[in-house]
Amino acid sequence: MKNIHHHLQNPQNARPFALDITYQANGKAKPLVIFAHGFKGFKDWGHWSLIAEEFAKAGFIFLKFNFSHNGTTLEQPLDFADLEAFGQNNYLLELDDFKTVLDWVTAEKSSIPAKEINLEEIAIIGHSRGGAIAVLQAQSDDRVKHLITWASVSSLGYAWNDENAVKTWRKTGVNYIFNGRTKQEMPLYFQLYENYQAHKDILDVKQAALKLEKPFLIIHGDTDPAVPLFAAHQLKAWNKGASLEVIHGANHVFGGKHPYTKQDLPAHSQELCRACFNFLKK
Repeated sequence: MKNIHHHLQNPQNARPFALDITYQANGKAKPLVIFAHGFKGFKDWGHWSLIAEEFAKAGFIFLKFNFSHNGTTLEQPLDFADLEAFGQNNYLLELDDFKTVLDWVTAEKSSIPAKEINLEEIAIIGHSRGGAIAVLQAQSDDRVKHLITWASVSSLGYAWNDENAVKTWRKTGVNYIFNGRTKQEMPLYFQLYENYQAHKDILDVKQAALKLEKPFLIIHGDTDPAVPLFAAHQLKAWNKGASLEVIHGANHVFGGKHPYTKQDLPAHSQELCRACFNFLKK
């Protein structure tokens, strides 16, 4: 099993971010799968690395990366060590990060031998909020041939329905989100809302799903407490050609947790991987 660790810098900002690539070197050109994490997530969360190995065993190259402003650092990739960066994150930055990764890997700068990678077969996967970002990226980027979402939200404006809360946020300039795992109060600066409102056309997940003309697999657990199954049905309704796979009994992270110390994937994550492999190998 080959593992490549690297870091990139988004040309739109000065903040570097980490990525890693997992694959089995066998001299055969393999499809590339790029994974984007969700809100309060990171590439090494829980069992994501085990899932990367499963994809590699199944004949794929699996690339996972940290969004540049997810709060982790190159020195502390498992901790939210930079809450200021977390607070300054927005959706356009995440799309720029995604494009930076695609630009780098398709320019053949990744150290993967050309005989090992098929850059004509690129799939992207997004989890939770990263799923919505992946929908936007897939619709706008011809290099992406297949799209998969895991427990994805169906809108990037999902948290802002309370006008009074928005008024308070505007007045204070910051809203704090409590992280139950780390016990941190994580800031969200009002620029996130302003950036979204100023670029609603670019960040419209519904319109992107309606326009998408690529193979699209939606996977969601029916006991997801964070993002209701309704979000998956919305994505499916907007894209008639999409396939919807409901994993019965699965939660938002398909049985995983952080830290994850077991050697085997949870049953629901095994089912998740099988659904992805069946879709991508058709």
